[in-house]
Amino acid sequence: MHERTSVAELASRLKQELNRYSPDEKLPSSRSLVERYRVSPVTVSRALAQLAAEGLVVTRPGAGAYRARPRVGEGVPLGDTSWQEVALSAESAPDRVPRSVDASGVLVTLAEPPPGVIEFNGGYLPAGLQPEQALAAALARAGRRPGAWGRPPTEGLPELRAWFARGVGGPVGAADVLITAGGQSALTCALRALAPPGAPVLVESPTYPGMLAIARAAGLRPVPVPVDADGVRPELLEAAFRATGARVLVCQPLFHNPTGAVLAPARRGEVLRIARAAGAFVVEDDFARRLVHEDAGPLPAPLAADDPDGVVVHVTSLTKVTSPSLRVGMLAARGPVLERLRAIHVVDNFFVPRPLQEAALELVGTPAWTRHLRALAIELRARRSTMTAALRERLPELSLPQLPGGGFHLWLRLPDGTDEAALVAAALRAGVAPAPGRPYFCAEPPAGHLRLSFAGVAGASEIAEGVRRLRTALDEVMR
Repeated sequence: MHERTSVAELASRLKQELNRYSPDEKLPSSRSLVERYRVSPVTVSRALAQLAAEGLVVTRPGAGAYRARPRVGEGVPLGDTSWQEVALSAESAPDRVPRSVDASGVLVTLAEPPPGVIEFNGGYLPAGLQPEQALAAALARAGRRPGAWGRPPTEGLPELRAWFARGVGGPVGAADVLITAGGQSALTCALRALAPPGAPVLVESPTYPGMLAIARAAGLRPVPVPVDADGVRPELLEAAFRATGARVLVCQPLFHNPTGAVLAPARRGEVLRIARAAGAFVVEDDFARRLVHEDAGPLPAPLAADDPDGVVVHVTSLTKVTSPSLRVGMLAARGPVLERLRAIHVVDNFFVPRPLQEAALELVGTPAWTRHLRALAIELRARRSTMTAALRERLPELSLPQLPGGGFHLWLRLPDGTDEAALVAAALRAGVAPAPGRPYFCAEPPAGHLRLSFAGVAGASEIAEGVRRLRTALDEVMR
């Protein structure tokens, strides 16, 4: 059982028992809870911390945990908030682009599934694949550095900017890099800088739902450009620029999310040429470069490395390859656009906390970093192979157009006529949580799809069991 599942179950049981205690009455000791529920001290500590965060208990160091007093305002009748419907609907006037945001596609990868449900919808490494010891050591060393808790430069630590710049290569130098609070923050900053509200922005179809949410929250109009096994299709990209007048393309040339495609060598120059002719920027989301599988072979350089004219705004992050909580990423751009990106980043964030930047520097400068990347490449390949074999054996009806050489997931096309929403619901009832395909499209999808992550589970046995449960769900839907 996952540790977090045990924590959730224990927290739920303790909530049910809180009514036995009066406000300010002491709860049983941690040792008693360990013995009663047969869980680890860490599980007890985390469950009590969860209840404390919800305001249900108060923990007093050295004294134990106590039932919290009712919060001020509990039981007070709620006011009438219906006026907000009128205030918020003003944005939907005919001359404005609606800015209401459907975050469901993002929340699928962030929300923990119910206890006992196998997580095929995760977007991050589980604890077992994170370099936890190396991260802890790096953070401890970083915290002891002189000035580690002071204010960093708004653009980021020079050494970290230089390290990221070396990963891009070509004309990109440290002065062209801004340190951001992860990749999502970098994409948000880029789209706000490059396109005014109401403008079209070209996106690959399908594409990452978090990027679509960013665009819509900024009042932009995503316009789809289909991809195939070789990445975005240049002839359709050129037609989309011509038809819409867009000045921005967002793309993932390496291990595209969700298809896994890699932009073909012959198309790399074409994409840059087409964007340059349209007077447009290319936002390159290079999220998966360090998530390469062991058998992928040499990787192409980032588009930004082949871009002398400042067409590409490059985005990458350390979060996916380390921990959801190491939110350290970067933007790289050349020319006047860099000043606009810097201004928006400062207004939105001031700066990324210095201890996180220092910890990132400590981590990537140790031999443990290289060992982690090597071990992760081996493990991701093994998990991908396990899931692929299980799907071919148990679910041959699902089409796998692309076998990715990097990333966390497989992109599956459902049989024609399959109700995608019904299948996802049936899968949850069967005890497995896939990511539905619909949120990855900004227009009508050509068919039903599922995205299955092989990274967020315990290992090979859980992958096999998850696929078996998905078979049960498909049988239910196809009856």
